[in-house]
Amino acid sequence: MGVENLTTVVIGAGHAGLAASHFLSAASTDHVVLERGEVANSWRRERWDSLRLLTPNWCSRLPGHPYDGPDPDGYMTVAEVVEFIDRFATACRAPVRTETAVTSVRRVDGGYHVTTSQGEWRCRTVVIASGACNRPVVPPFADAIPSFIEQVTPFDYRSPAQLPDGGVLVVGASATGVQLANEIRRSGRPVILSVGEHVRMPRTYRGRDVLWWMDAAGVWDQRHDEIEDLTRARRLPSPQLVGTPERRTLDLNTLIGMGVEIVGRMAAVRDGRVLFSGGLRNALALADLKLGRLLDTFDEWATARGVDGEVAAPERPEPTRAPDAPRLQIDLTRGEIRTIVWATGFRPDYGWLDVPVVDAKGQLCHDGGVVDSPGLYALGLPVLRRRKSTFIHGIEDDAREVIGHLTHYLASGSN
Repeated sequence: MGVENLTTVVIGAGHAGLAASHFLSAASTDHVVLERGEVANSWRRERWDSLRLLTPNWCSRLPGHPYDGPDPDGYMTVAEVVEFIDRFATACRAPVRTETAVTSVRRVDGGYHVTTSQGEWRCRTVVIASGACNRPVVPPFADAIPSFIEQVTPFDYRSPAQLPDGGVLVVGASATGVQLANEIRRSGRPVILSVGEHVRMPRTYRGRDVLWWMDAAGVWDQRHDEIEDLTRARRLPSPQLVGTPERRTLDLNTLIGMGVEIVGRMAAVRDGRVLFSGGLRNALALADLKLGRLLDTFDEWATARGVDGEVAAPERPEPTRAPDAPRLQIDLTRGEIRTIVWATGFRPDYGWLDVPVVDAKGQLCHDGGVVDSPGLYALGLPVLRRRKSTFIHGIEDDAREVIGHLTHYLASGSN
């Protein structure tokens, strides 16, 4: 099998890679999209059964491909997301090669050499659109958990039915953690939720979806070069939201009302005991403070734009109810906990990238998607060019600008 030559290789056929293909085609740039599995593979293979998008359907859009279904205020299921991305791939006629795993990308004279399970390519430019959630993050002290405790990540988890009977410790209180704690508690199991830094957010505010406010008030459009601490912004956990037909809020107060016990951040495992930080009250107070500031931003925007009369009156949620004396440890040998669910985040996997552009923490070194190697680009990473980059609808502006930079690079004749 020989080496194929073309201008651009796109790695990943999720929404980001397909958006890149859309704009590459519009610029008449010959390219291929390489996908290790199927189109929208991570949505097909690495999501739990009940998951829905956090964003309402009206803001689910890809370039030239808006949501056109019957429920604009609803939240897509996993199957609906797959179908939505599949239709976009067909509409933009993306040149996707499925079941083609990239095993190496290395710099060569004039561009890059890409090696895959199905052949090799030489190209002038590469767009990395393989995603930021390729591997779950599990803390090193997980190795010290007794072997009789079942350990599960969101990649493994599908439903409560797969878990052993008995208590469950969910570690992490971002969107994933609170959703899984809620679902597992509803199955009848006792649940303890370990809470560290988190982003509290109501599902609706003043009668509108909170993400309508994020969009209307321009919070989502803040550019990466306008954010004071960009590294921190890119590391923030996803907000405590869930997409349900009832548009209900899922925060720690909701979980406490269901009987979920909350404890501090998991800090260590010693002699069969899980140890928790004593800083729970501070973590709760900080999340409440930041939520108040965000709601203030919405109120100020509504007043400045003269739309106060079009929405409900300002409101403030009850402060998070901190337990009087949260537990600081649990003895795993006593049988109270049978399962630990690690909802402790995700990280990208760049093990195949043989170019020195990954930092000590495994993150890609880039400036708004322009990677620190000529002709190498990235899409689909958190806060890539704007705060909305994290979401599906944020890819259009990012892809337009990143592919614009790529086409200018090609036109300049740079190597």
